[in-house]
Amino acid sequence: MAKFELIMPKMGESIIEATILKWVKQPGDKVEIDETILEIATDKVDSEVPSPVEGIIKEILYPEDETVEVGKVLAIIETEATESDSVSSIVEAAPSSNGKSEAPVILETQKQVKQVQTVAPSASVSITEGSRFYSPLVRNIAKSEGISMAELEALAGSGKEGRVTKKDILSFVEQKKSGTIATAPVQQKTAPQQKLSSTPSPQLAAAKSVGGDVEIVEMDRMRRLIADHMVMSKHTSPHVTSFVEADVTNIVNWRNKVKKEFQSKYGEKITFTPIFIEALAKAIKDFPMINVSVDGTNILVKKNINVGMATALPSGNLIVPVIKNADQFNLLGITKQVNDLAKRARENKLKPEDIQGGTYTITNVGTFGNVMGTPIINQPQVAIMSVGIIKKKPAVIETPQGDLIGIRHMMYLSHSYDHRVVDGFLGGSFLRKFADYLEAFDVNQTI
Repeated sequence: MAKFELIMPKMGESIIEATILKWVKQPGDKVEIDETILEIATDKVDSEVPSPVEGIIKEILYPEDETVEVGKVLAIIETEATESDSVSSIVEAAPSSNGKSEAPVILETQKQVKQVQTVAPSASVSITEGSRFYSPLVRNIAKSEGISMAELEALAGSGKEGRVTKKDILSFVEQKKSGTIATAPVQQKTAPQQKLSSTPSPQLAAAKSVGGDVEIVEMDRMRRLIADHMVMSKHTSPHVTSFVEADVTNIVNWRNKVKKEFQSKYGEKITFTPIFIEALAKAIKDFPMINVSVDGTNILVKKNINVGMATALPSGNLIVPVIKNADQFNLLGITKQVNDLAKRARENKLKPEDIQGGTYTITNVGTFGNVMGTPIINQPQVAIMSVGIIKKKPAVIETPQGDLIGIRHMMYLSHSYDHRVVDGFLGGSFLRKFADYLEAFDVNQTI
């Protein structure tokens, strides 16, 4: 019998930890190769961790809702193979390209596995004080924020079996700092004239209601991450926004003419987004200093043009899947990528690599019927494009025979950029070039 360590996988360059959402398998369960063992979440995306080997789950080292560093052992898997036979099979299984994030597996001797079994679980044992389990992460946060054991005991946990999660403790810290919780539960415990019931602390319940006509809805994990990211972006980059109105009549007429044939021929719906991304990639090639990031006093110029497209989820949150090397695809290729990423985003099936490596982002506020917007830069990028709703408007049309008034399809473009490295000339010129590519769209091109 051989024993293997299932390691917390590295989900991206900047990811150092992930939270265990759910153990799909339990100790004693049999797993097949590529069968999901657990679900994890990072600050970027939720993902499944499949088994790279066939065997029996011998031991689980961390509970659900625990935040675990990358590289830590999550579970021990026992296989039928001998240790000498298992090395090559693991090497072959690890790179399996089934669309899931593979967790690296390390072969250990029986002595090393024994050490893991006796030492690793101590990282998540119950504390001696208190009546509930508290993970090391929760305990560390409580210690650093000066939260007493009595306060922890009174805190209603949202985890499994009422366990206090990282989200619970951070929410409590914010409420305490803001003064929403007027009296700490520890004062209740020491006051002889008051009695503690088995129900959650009255102070915590009061924090959820400030009046009969007000309902407090706690942010979900993704919304909190988005909020932090947006605030960080505003603190990092001095935002400037430029605006241009573009005549996209040729694009609208061409799409109306070919959309049925396009779907019949390629099995894909042609929307405006691929056309915008194609023009955007051309403009970025003309102005490569838009395709950069900032590292201290250094400007990092990105050679690849990886365009992120802000996508609304059914929950109302946003995610930004990335089309890698967008300049190397034709319109059909971009259309397939846009449709695939948008579909998987709505179904929560994006992989970590789908949302990494973006160098420039476009967002379509016209989807919501908005004329224009002033988007916030998606750090560490230095610029973002917003396209508004396409509306019919009277406009001046210049012809060799003279000017005339006609009905045209017009759209506002908004370009927000980081004024540390993108000045008005570069930011405005890039925006104008993007509009020029849209207006010069060939209405006679074939599909």
